[in-house]
Amino acid sequence: MIAGGLALAPAGAFVLAALALFVIDAFSPGKTSGGVLAGVSAFGAVGALAASGVFLLSGAASGGIELFGGQLVVDGMSLLFTFIFGSVTALVAVASFDYVREMPHRAEYYMLILLAATGMSLMASANSLAVAFVSLELASLPSYALVAYLKGNRGSVEGGLKYFLIGALSSAILVYGISLVYASTGSLLLSDVADAAGEAAATYPGVFGTGVLMIIGGLAFKTASVPFHFWAPDAYEGAPAPVSAFLSSASKAAGFVLAFRILLVGFPIQSVVGAIDWVLVFQILAVLTMTIGNFAAATQERVKRMLAYSSIGHAGYVLIGLAALTGVGGASAGATVLGASMLHLLVYGFMNTGAFLFVALVEHWEIGRTFEDYNGLARQAPLACVAMTVFMFSLAGLPVGGGFVSKYYLFAGAVGAGVWWLALVGAINSALSLYYYSRVVKAMWIEEPIEGRTIAHYPTALYAAVLTAAVVTVFLLPGLVVFDGAAFDAAAALL
Repeated sequence: MIAGGLALAPAGAFVLAALALFVIDAFSPGKTSGGVLAGVSAFGAVGALAASGVFLLSGAASGGIELFGGQLVVDGMSLLFTFIFGSVTALVAVASFDYVREMPHRAEYYMLILLAATGMSLMASANSLAVAFVSLELASLPSYALVAYLKGNRGSVEGGLKYFLIGALSSAILVYGISLVYASTGSLLLSDVADAAGEAAATYPGVFGTGVLMIIGGLAFKTASVPFHFWAPDAYEGAPAPVSAFLSSASKAAGFVLAFRILLVGFPIQSVVGAIDWVLVFQILAVLTMTIGNFAAATQERVKRMLAYSSIGHAGYVLIGLAALTGVGGASAGATVLGASMLHLLVYGFMNTGAFLFVALVEHWEIGRTFEDYNGLARQAPLACVAMTVFMFSLAGLPVGGGFVSKYYLFAGAVGAGVWWLALVGAINSALSLYYYSRVVKAMWIEEPIEGRTIAHYPTALYAAVLTAAVVTVFLLPGLVVFDGAAFDAAAALL
């Protein structure tokens, strides 16, 4: 068991790194070396992932550690997700060294990333609806500014504005839903809400059910689930590619960990079914999100926008973890499918981040954004294209990376939970995704290269981040067993 203060070490690493950047920039505003800024950011992120990884794999917080009167809880799930946030943040920080080297306000850029990561780590530990809302805003507000970081780029500003406006609306919906739940249960602490949920569902079914539904809507926005996904394609395409990687991987995982915590701890399905059957809601969301995300991705002509819609499709796969909690097969079946969702987010954090960082590499070379612009790229950058091939096939679920194992766990868990049709929909959508992922691979390796295209510079930091993500993605094919016990135990503890 770890001491209470030490339990917050992973989140504290993000905070300390952000404060260090603030102090450094205060002494030499705008003049600090980009290497120092990226190094401090990466050091803080690595500190967070190392602390959370050690605590997680050692089982030091397996029983859950409550802090501040139960407002925060550090347990296996929060540590697993903080490990994801630390991994993605470290990769993005390293890659950003080359991407933002010549841009202004670099210190602010890195500070915003670390502050958003801090909010995400607190979202993973939120055990109160009030803390959940505050931590979500701490993660969201820096994200709005990061999307609009390229102030001279119309797409970046437009994406940031859309993200902000829709985000403000979703936050209003979420906080109004929280107020309805508080009015019907008399508490914001998730354990107390759960105790009062049965009575509230019987006494105030309309108020309580509407509140839960509005909270689900706010969480669906954060995870870019259909029909709350409209902001994602424009935001991801307009943002700097490392920011797109950060939002589509870390921010999505943060939305899901908050959904897992709020719904499973605060609104156990057996208590609230009289007011709302949220498992049915998530079954509908999962099917819509998987199908619309993948079909939209298949129609895109720009690689970055295709990845944006692909991330929506993957949100649908993860939603199976909530949609399959039907009670069939008992708690063990529920723990299996929920743990599989957590494992998929872990693998997704590396393969999706790596894919967007490859796009950042292409943007750095000013090659272009369409599939045709990638023609023959493997002849000039073979190592990076091997990495991108790994990302594409692993995202599709082929046995070249951890994505194959996590999807297998997900679909097998859905069958075990009695919702075989969800697994069937997921498998069909995975087969469809292979079409548009293979378009990237075909363009890089088979098509003739574009005449006159030259690559004069191979940015070391961006290359290192892309190759690291690829190596970890491949390692997780056999190596996911390192984390599967922790994920299934964390899921079982929630159920």
